Amino acid sequence: MFGILDNSKIEKVIKENVIGRLGCYGDGKMYILPISYAYDGEHLYAHSLEGLKISIMRKNPTVCFQVDTMKDMADWESVLLWGTFEELTNEKDINVAVQSLMNRKLPLVSSETVKLSPEWPFHTGDYSEISGIFFRINITERTGRYEELEVKGGEIQSKKFTPGKNL
Repeated sequence: MFGILDNSKIEKVIKENVIGRLGCYGDGKMYILPISYAYDGEHLYAHSLEGLKISIMRKNPTVCFQVDTMKDMADWESVLLWGTFEELTNEKDINVAVQSLMNRKLPLVSSETVKLSPEWPFHTGDYSEISGIFFRINITERTGRYEELEVKGGEIQSKKFTPGKNL
C-alpha cells in the first residue's frame, strides 16, 4: 500500500534519523550530498567545513532536504523538506546548534564528519575551539510518502503500482 505520511509520522522520520540528503543549486549545478544533522522540531542544524555546498548555499539559500527510513524495498517512509539555508554567526545561535548536534543519539560507530571535535562525544564546553561553519535549515514546507506491504490472512497482497494514482 502506498500513502501520504501525516505530520506526526513526518516528525517521527525526521527525529529518528541523523543522516539525510541536502540538495542545493548554484552556478548552474545541482548538488546533492549526505549530511549529518540534528532536528529541534523547527530547524535542521548542521556543521560543515568550507566547501562547495557552503559556497552554493551562500549564493542561493533555497534548499531541499530528504530523509528516509527503509526496512526493505516494499516497506519505507520518505520525507522531503524545503527551506532556506542560514549560516550561524552569533554565539547564541551557534551554541544552540552545537547543543542540538551534541545531544543527538548517534550510532556507536560514527564517521569523522559527525564528530564536532577530537574529544567527541565529550567536549570541554568551549565551542570556539570547533572549526568550521554551523548552519541551520529554516523549514518552510514538508511532505512525506510511504509504502508498506499489505498482509491479509497471513499472505502478502501485491498491488500493481499505477503512477500518479497510488500516491
